[in-house]
Amino acid sequence: MSFDLTFPQPLDCPLATCPSISMYERELARHKATEARLRSFAIREKRLLREKDELILQKDMLTKESEHRLLNGLQLITSLLTLQSRAARNVEVSAELKIAANRVATLGRVHQHLHALDHVESVAFKQYLEKLCHDLADIISSKGSERILVVEGNDFKISSVKAIPLGFIASELLTNSIKYAKGRITVRLETTSNQHHVLSVSDDGPGLPDGFDPADTQGLGMKLVSALVKQIGGELHISKGDNGQGSRFSVLFS
Repeated sequence: MSFDLTFPQPLDCPLATCPSISMYERELARHKATEARLRSFAIREKRLLREKDELILQKDMLTKESEHRLLNGLQLITSLLTLQSRAARNVEVSAELKIAANRVATLGRVHQHLHALDHVESVAFKQYLEKLCHDLADIISSKGSERILVVEGNDFKISSVKAIPLGFIASELLTNSIKYAKGRITVRLETTSNQHHVLSVSDDGPGLPDGFDPADTQGLGMKLVSALVKQIGGELHISKGDNGQGSRFSVLFS
């Protein structure tokens, strides 16, 4: 069975000059041109998406390689310092080298904690901080002081997108408190009445000068803290520590 798909020609319209046929041919040409352009765009988009996926994969591989090399480097430094401490004949030099080796090893473990959430959606934040603080506490003990580091407050889950920068913030604030605290460093997690959360780090050190502005400080650590607080849409508040002693850095976030 066959079908006749030809259009009837008007009796008074020559085939070569019929406006209806000419209009149809022009419209058909436009549709074909549009279809060709859309096909070209689809091919280009597919190629761009493939290139994007390849770049993301390369980035992940380079990041993992960078992390691996960094950790290997820290382990190598730890091993070298340990060997030097054993070989040193001077007791004091040997002790200082051993302390330095422990600090480098601690930094490696802290670094692993901070990047442990790279492919995790959410985390129980207090447990995460406790593991982080456990390793940072080794730095305190390596200084031979009687200072203690405690984690208090509520446990709640937050997205890793916020947990990672908050981990870096806590690490920087704790490192700063370790320098100045006399006896106690407290990390506290709280939930406000309007369902916001507060991460605070307080110590019993000499405190900060009146009118201290983190934006004006020259220290890289405080600049990093301010930038990370801004990144998560939080607020940084600075006040006196417990019983009006030392200092407290509080990060309010949703």
